[in-house]
Amino acid sequence: MLNLLNNTIVFKWIDKLINFINSIFFVFLLAALSFALIFSPPDYLQSETVRIMYVHVPSAWIGLAAFSVIALLSILNFIFKMKYSNLITKSIAPLGLMFTCLAIVTGSIWAQPTWGTWWAWDARLTSMVILALFYILFIISNKMILEDDKANKVSSIIAIIGFINIPVIKYSVEWWNTLHQPASIKFLQSNSIHSSMMIPLLLMFLALLLYCALIFLMKYKTEIIKIKKKNLKRL
Repeated sequence: MLNLLNNTIVFKWIDKLINFINSIFFVFLLAALSFALIFSPPDYLQSETVRIMYVHVPSAWIGLAAFSVIALLSILNFIFKMKYSNLITKSIAPLGLMFTCLAIVTGSIWAQPTWGTWWAWDARLTSMVILALFYILFIISNKMILEDDKANKVSSIIAIIGFINIPVIKYSVEWWNTLHQPASIKFLQSNSIHSSMMIPLLLMFLALLLYCALIFLMKYKTEIIKIKKKNLKRL
């Protein structure tokens, strides 16, 4: 197995990836914002308010995907004892929490003109808040528990339990009567969203993914440095 704490190899590749993402990120972001704010048409019902979708939907996707990755790595860690998988999950968690909170906030802003209220204890909204709480518990457990092995075990249990909430979020609009609209984008079925809105949505999603990759790599590098410092103190 590759030594994930090998500074020479890992830092070299991290720096290369950071430089590459930096070189293309603002191009994608500018293109995404141009399509989302200028070229994309207003909705026939929601008018200009629909543009919140271009931040809200990708943020929700990233929040769900990030926690799914954390939970999957936690499961693999329990089975195969992947020693340094917690470095990856600890680096992903703050990003996942940020985008989950962004999805909740933008959803609230979108709800006010659409539903006539800033907040309703809708099944989708409530389950997203629960997801944010699991993120917080995961991060706190890694911060507050000083023993690395114990912190890793507790945070992994939190992630695995929290993973139960992911399908609840996904299917909440189908399982319960909710204010939230059903999914307009279905990967294995025909979509109900026009290409003039789909293109800026996917561009914004890609731009935010590049941002996530950039911050993740910086955070991951920091976590490696922390581990190296701990190991040096023990010598």
